[in-house]
Amino acid sequence: MSNDFQSGSRSSYRAKRKKTNIILNSLIVLVLALIFFVAYTIFLSGDDKAETKKDEPKTENQAAIKKDKVTEKKEEGNGTDEVTAAEEGTGEDSKEATVPEQEDDSQAVVTEGDGSSNVLKTIENPAWKPVGTVQTGEHTTVYDKSSVDWQEMLKAVSYATGLEDSNLTVYWFGRDKVSGNGYFSTVASKDKSFKYNVYLQWVDGQGWKPVKVEELSAIVVE
Repeated sequence: MSNDFQSGSRSSYRAKRKKTNIILNSLIVLVLALIFFVAYTIFLSGDDKAETKKDEPKTENQAAIKKDKVTEKKEEGNGTDEVTAAEEGTGEDSKEATVPEQEDDSQAVVTEGDGSSNVLKTIENPAWKPVGTVQTGEHTTVYDKSSVDWQEMLKAVSYATGLEDSNLTVYWFGRDKVSGNGYFSTVASKDKSFKYNVYLQWVDGQGWKPVKVEELSAIVVE
């Protein structure tokens, strides 16, 4: 009877011990699993940060490359703009009559007036040149102040007298009835301190050319 009781106690103790071992082993496995999970999470987080850090310079480099490309395109555009603007300016300049530089007065022939007329002196300079023109085809003299022909005549007058266009008052522009083959203009400076008759001839393809200037003592318009 005693042996049976002892045998039963041992069996119960072994069962409890076995159960306890199973629980402990399960807890150990669970703890190890948690440790592994935490370590794995930390490891992945570290890799993500490292990859992010590696990617950041690439992003900055790509941004810098894009910025450089945009800058290059802008510079190229400006250059093109700058090259297009220069060509257009040249085209516009070519449409305007070019006034020659004032010739050496030493080549001019000056004849003093005889005192019996309004002419103080007459100036003829063989070095005078046509002032240029943008007109093509058969030329017709136009007295409209808004016309190209009028503006080119004023340039020729300014060239011969040395007076700026803005300082000219035109009193007369018409055909030279004396010579019959040219035109003349009676002009004065705004303050009337300089007064002239300027004789012009038209040269095909080259524009108006001054041929004679008369310095006047007074403005006389017939």
